[in-house]
Amino acid sequence: MIRHLTIPLALALCSVSVEAQPVFRSSVDLVHFGVTVEDGDGQLVSGLTREDFVIEEEGREQDVMYFSQGLDTDLETMPFHLGVLFDTSGSMDRDVDFAKTAAIKFLRGLDLAQDMTLVDFDTQVRVSRYDRPDFPRLVERLRMQEAGGMTALYDALGVYLDGAFDQDGRKVLLLYTDGSDTRSRLRRDELLDLLRASDVTVYAVGFQTQTRGAARIQEQIRLQEIVALTGGRSYFPDSVAELDEIYRQIREELSARYSVGYVSTDPTADGAWRRVTVRLADDLRPALGDARIRAREGYFAPYKDSEPGTR
Repeated sequence: MIRHLTIPLALALCSVSVEAQPVFRSSVDLVHFGVTVEDGDGQLVSGLTREDFVIEEEGREQDVMYFSQGLDTDLETMPFHLGVLFDTSGSMDRDVDFAKTAAIKFLRGLDLAQDMTLVDFDTQVRVSRYDRPDFPRLVERLRMQEAGGMTALYDALGVYLDGAFDQDGRKVLLLYTDGSDTRSRLRRDELLDLLRASDVTVYAVGFQTQTRGAARIQEQIRLQEIVALTGGRSYFPDSVAELDEIYRQIREELSARYSVGYVSTDPTADGAWRRVTVRLADDLRPALGDARIRAREGYFAPYKDSEPGTR
């Protein structure tokens, strides 16, 4: 079944809320983090166990209640949702065919997703959600894209993140764009708050073959800032020939990525930001002393209004 919706810009912005609860919704409120571990040489570290990780929320150690590695494990308990953000604005005119090839090439090799959300954007933001049997129709929709209009990158990200709050499980977003934004009403600081509140991991493929000088550097910094908040990575290919290696790296990372979850020891529902640190257990430090962990830096606590007559 395909769920398709064209969202005018003003309506799309009305749907964005930074108060949404960024947790795994089940019988308990499990706070979920995707974690990537690299050794001192930048190689992915796999095969770790639940006991190898220590999670601290605001300095207080938490009990890890959920643990898995890779996207093909526990798909019933922790389903995998894939998002694709595709820039069809005029600034992508010369690169849009390159971007189509990139997106389709990757999607054909990743078939574990329970569903896939496509957000294509220019001046407007359009959203379609596809169930797994309908993935070929998503490919056809991508093939039909033509470049034109202004670029509402922040708005498109805001619309996708708002919808992702209602999805349980692991969520990965692939962002295909040059990094420009010329139309969004959503401000940069508002977008960063949404990213901090979300448990989506973002991988950006930046197409900048036609961008030069200061604009190229600025757009790269913008995309790197977006992915850094989610524990993802950014790539800037100059040719189709580079895509195979980029996709190999992303697939390997998703296969080696750990999913960890815990129920916070702080029951306060005040909507406040909670800083979370994920680190390796002390007994691993001699072997992996220079290891680097990529994960989001925290989450916003759930928020509940006080009952009438209470404080």
